[in-house]
Amino acid sequence: MKTNTLLKQIRQEHASAFTHGGKFHADDVFSAALLLYLNPEITITRGNKVPEDFEGIVFDIGRGQYDHHQKDSRIRENGVAYAALGLLWEALGAEILGEELAQKFDEAFVQPLDNNDNTGEKNELAALIGNFNPTWDANGSNDEAFFQAVSVAGMILENKFERYLGNERADRRVEEILEAHERALQSGEKKENEAKILILPEFVPCQKRLSETEIAFVIFPSNRGGYCIQPQKKEYSLNYKCSFPSEWLGLENEELQKETGLVSAGFCHKGGFLLTTGTLEDAVKACEISLAEYREEPVLVNFGGGAAADELLGKLPGLQTARIIHMDYAELPELEFQGIYGEVVMEKQEWKAFVKTQVKQILKYKPEAVYVADHMFEGYPVVHALRKKHIPVLTMVEKDGQKLLVRIPSGS
Repeated sequence: MKTNTLLKQIRQEHASAFTHGGKFHADDVFSAALLLYLNPEITITRGNKVPEDFEGIVFDIGRGQYDHHQKDSRIRENGVAYAALGLLWEALGAEILGEELAQKFDEAFVQPLDNNDNTGEKNELAALIGNFNPTWDANGSNDEAFFQAVSVAGMILENKFERYLGNERADRRVEEILEAHERALQSGEKKENEAKILILPEFVPCQKRLSETEIAFVIFPSNRGGYCIQPQKKEYSLNYKCSFPSEWLGLENEELQKETGLVSAGFCHKGGFLLTTGTLEDAVKACEISLAEYREEPVLVNFGGGAAADELLGKLPGLQTARIIHMDYAELPELEFQGIYGEVVMEKQEWKAFVKTQVKQILKYKPEAVYVADHMFEGYPVVHALRKKHIPVLTMVEKDGQKLLVRIPSGS
């Protein structure tokens, strides 16, 4: 196995590191927190110039291996430039999370911070860390504030690592449970009507994995006693594969027991994402009743398109019976620009509210997908908002003389 030279240097006795002084940012703060995570005894010094005789790890200053201020600083294949945190994570991440999870962590957590440090792109976490800098007229030590921020960043990293590793353990556990579920169905231990009901021996995060399956309900022991039932959403959808009867929603105890006929029914959330029972038998019955009574009414939204889009939407696999809702682009106020270009008519907050209203109108239908016509200026803000919510957004293209629907990739 290849020796990780940097890790060895971090973990050696009397290990030391150096970074820049003055105002700090999320990049150098999380870099320091990463080193301290691997060796809580490492000494980190700040200053305006790296001492000539310094033999420790230097980051975010000095134009060395873990700095990114030089002209030839490195850029990832996807175009996101490395900052100090990214350079350190590249060398150390696999030692903490393994290769696959380290790459996912880089994409989800490290790259946005690197991008913020290199471009100024807004990032809420970076802003929170930046707020630890003393105010202009403060008397406190800048270094003291830096290490306070590092302490907070260290807790965030530790929790994030635990979450990633925990999710990996959950994925393995879910696969074991799914295999046992399938074996029980094939052997006849479970009835056919239980194929869409998964009983967990303990709670395990599994919603994302189960969206890819036919399982509609998950039952697991509640930490308050009894059992919880959660309906499972379809893949790439806001909607459940099966919902509890609407008459159950918002009821509890005697009212719910009377409506369901289940003597141990306890509570059904008004949002329909949770139902509790006192016994496993009643939990299974609640799922079976829901599956028997459920009638799917899928909806597709045609946003700004015409009859040609309707025809294509009507051919989507599994959605041929979907109801198509037509919505037009809301009329945009005339926009003019300040200075030599005129005067601003719509302020930024007005624009945001305008887009939010359009998106809200779409979401009230809980669509399986939204078709967006090619009026890019009017449509893009809505497309962007829908993509962030992982709702399938479709548009039309022509290929070899044929009109086709294509999906716009989901946002992060």
